Amino acid sequence: MAATKLWGICGGSGSGKSTLASALIDQLGSRGSILSLDSYYNDLGHLSFEQRCGVNFDHPDSLDIELFCQHLDQLSKGEPIEVPTYDFSSHNRAPGTTRLAPGESGHIVVVDGILLMGIPEVRSRLDQLVFLDVPAELRLERRVERDVAERGRIAEEVRDVFAAVVRPMELEFLDPMAGFATVTIAHPFAPAATATHLIATLA
Repeated sequence: MAATKLWGICGGSGSGKSTLASALIDQLGSRGSILSLDSYYNDLGHLSFEQRCGVNFDHPDSLDIELFCQHLDQLSKGEPIEVPTYDFSSHNRAPGTTRLAPGESGHIVVVDGILLMGIPEVRSRLDQLVFLDVPAELRLERRVERDVAERGRIAEEVRDVFAAVVRPMELEFLDPMAGFATVTIAHPFAPAATATHLIATLA
């Protein structure tokens, strides 16, 4: 039986990772599932909300890498996992999990995350790694729009955090790792057409 394949979609904040991942699943149908690294932020229930607001969530230390790698290993063997639930508005894990069970032989799990390339033990577990190369200025505008609409943030706060934390962490843990990508997709790109191309060349 062919093992489950793990395809990483990596890029800076606002690069279109989730959009491309969704386009891949639209075309893969029952052959594909999505797993987001964003679900694996550490459980910070022992901290107050004010303390959680001070955590650097763009650094690898903010992530439960041990659990994430354990889940990647299980998926690669075709085993189901229980994905944590994360609440961005409270900067903390929420109760409950979501079950992700690979389908038949040859199933593809599309793994979405900014830091996939920057964490060696994660990078080594991925069968394919797609890097989305999108200008930082455009990504910032997309992040402002998303965080205000979906995560209850204030636009000025989003811009400040991007400049002070997000971009410096990308420069340390993302940009220097671009050479590890199997495929680099440069802006602009059409998600549906890109998904078709990736499935044809990587599957």
